[in-house]
Amino acid sequence: MNRRELLKAGVSALPMISRFGILGTETNIAASEPGGDHVGVIAPAVGVDAEVGWQRRVRRIGQLNMTEHDPVALDVEAWADYWAAVKAQVVFVSVTGILAFYQTKVPFHRKAKFLGDRDFFGDCCAAAKKRGMRVVARMSPDLNWDDALSAHPDWFERDEKDAPRRSREDVRLIRSCMFTGYMTEYIPAIIREVNSLYDIDAVYTNGWPPLGSLPVCHCSVCRNSPPSGTPGYWDKFNDRMEYLWKLYDGLAKEKKPSNFFFANSGGGVRSAMNLDRLGKLCAWFQGDNQGRGGEDAPVWLCALQGRVCSSIQDGKMAANVTGGWSTGPVRWRNAAKSPAEATMWLSQTSASGMVPYYHWIGGETGLGEDRRWQETGRKYFEWTAKHDAHFYNKRSIASLGVVMGQRTQLFYGDGGVYKGPHAAAMQQTVNGMYYALLEGRFLFDYVHEDRLDVERLGKYSALVLPNVALLSDAQCEQLRAYVKVGGSLLATYETSMYDERNRRRSTFGLADVLGIQNAGEIVGTTGNGYYARIERRHEILEGFADTNWLPGAENRLPIAAVANPMLTVVPGFVAYPPELAYPVESHTDEPAAVLQENGKSRVAYFSGDIERTMWISGHSDLSRLLRNSVSWILHGEQPVSIHGVGLVETFAWETEPGFALHVLNYTNPNTHRGWYREFYPIGAQSVRVDIPRDRKVSRVQLLRAEKTIPFKRTERGVEFTIPSITDYEVAAITAG
Repeated sequence: MNRRELLKAGVSALPMISRFGILGTETNIAASEPGGDHVGVIAPAVGVDAEVGWQRRVRRIGQLNMTEHDPVALDVEAWADYWAAVKAQVVFVSVTGILAFYQTKVPFHRKAKFLGDRDFFGDCCAAAKKRGMRVVARMSPDLNWDDALSAHPDWFERDEKDAPRRSREDVRLIRSCMFTGYMTEYIPAIIREVNSLYDIDAVYTNGWPPLGSLPVCHCSVCRNSPPSGTPGYWDKFNDRMEYLWKLYDGLAKEKKPSNFFFANSGGGVRSAMNLDRLGKLCAWFQGDNQGRGGEDAPVWLCALQGRVCSSIQDGKMAANVTGGWSTGPVRWRNAAKSPAEATMWLSQTSASGMVPYYHWIGGETGLGEDRRWQETGRKYFEWTAKHDAHFYNKRSIASLGVVMGQRTQLFYGDGGVYKGPHAAAMQQTVNGMYYALLEGRFLFDYVHEDRLDVERLGKYSALVLPNVALLSDAQCEQLRAYVKVGGSLLATYETSMYDERNRRRSTFGLADVLGIQNAGEIVGTTGNGYYARIERRHEILEGFADTNWLPGAENRLPIAAVANPMLTVVPGFVAYPPELAYPVESHTDEPAAVLQENGKSRVAYFSGDIERTMWISGHSDLSRLLRNSVSWILHGEQPVSIHGVGLVETFAWETEPGFALHVLNYTNPNTHRGWYREFYPIGAQSVRVDIPRDRKVSRVQLLRAEKTIPFKRTERGVEFTIPSITDYEVAAITAG
């Protein structure tokens, strides 16, 4: 029998028949992958307790990413001593599917050039275990070499001309296709071999699944799939991702139930994977936001990733990698970034509820040539180790949710101002709303669009929908039900104008909820943006004086007139020449905003992309308008208030000892670009935290300042003052 016939026959417990010579026997042979074109090696293990959960108590992770030269250049004992000294509980050690660091017998698993007859992975694994650290076997299934291509041309991605798609940095390497036997035959062979030879605790894949964008492949399998970048392709992509994840997890558990598989899962709100499905799969969410990557990247991108993790993991393990190396548009992977930047990234990881994971490339440079990264990690990890108890979070106590429109991030393109999927414009939308919420000092969670059930939304008094253009009828109905029971909403621009398949509706899916009807096509500008005329006073206009006009946005979707508008549109006009820079039409009945109240529910809608415009323009009026509007839908109430000068980001958690308020100080000239060079301390911050009367508060500690501070118990909670914040402070409240 050939392999396919054997699997179709459903024969179990027979020695495995494979050209790879994998050790062991089949225990659960899958007849086929559901909905797929390729036969799986084994079915995921069943009947295994998924809550073994050792990873949930991990608080420090380290990795020195091995290079091909490390088998002759790295001092393994010195490597292990460093991670043990900083109290790392887990280390990632490279096995890889690109280069093998052990004496593999799997064909096409090329041994590292300088490996010789050494078992380098085994030496590292043993050294870590001797010091009480757990070991995650790190693999890279995304690339392989020409000998594998020659033997298995069907394993690899193809371009439109059917040429193999090669790595952009090293053309000797070819990109594997996740829909081929490479992922169901070759990768399982390595997992099973490593699991049989070494005392590992988990298997991890780097480079798969892809992070921020969907793969584009024209191989024989993918040619018969929906086009990449479409909802149809995304469905197939996620089915395959889930199947492979379960397959690999079953292989990891063959050795012991506490082992598991997990994969690189970063990408923030623009993840390629369906985050709702991923959250139900993964025991460990691995964020790979190692540092700022763009020319104009704000500093809070790591904290944003933490909010994404919190929205889908339901308290399960989430970690994020901080690169000690020089991340950015120009990379130096073997030179350290500034200590201030790396420290802030680690602090964001902790504050947002993830576990800090510190990373360097290559032992030859990391332990020899550039050692500056080591002290940054040492200081931070030693500090967290003293306060572990206060980093075991039970739940966020935020009452404001920001709906994360993952489909909008991936597929939205209206054919008008934004043509096709527009990652940059949607990232600007995310950044603009995020910045306004930080300036307003709002405590907020992200809420995934596929998790709008009443049980999850019940904790939030208000939701923000920042141009969440793609919403299904079912999701619209969930939001409608939320408003009916007293929930409040703030929505902008084209929210709900498309269904979940990116098909434009004739009118808003939430038209009745928002109290609006569209009245035309999107209007952009080639000079001045439009203006918003103040027609009457309202709470959201607090702080605006001596003006009848406010800036509008770069783009708007015209909506029909409503009764008693508060802001109306003054259409845009030329900015140059100045002689023509005056309104052709200075007064219209087109609303720029629509506000409604019904009992406890408050609903606000803005017809323009004002959060995106705020981000690209930096205009403080737009930020104030957004902040005032969020405060209005919240009725001015939050479970935590913090007053003082400076730009900060706050998180508040119920913890095992009580509660913890995390405050990140972003007051810095390099908040929006470059790296932090140093920190700029801010002064006293007055804090109020709502705590139920039945909880006895016994102590408030400042963990960074390493001191206990006085507090006042009130009917509502506790009040105290943080005297100053340099980079990051944690106010830990012990409450029985």
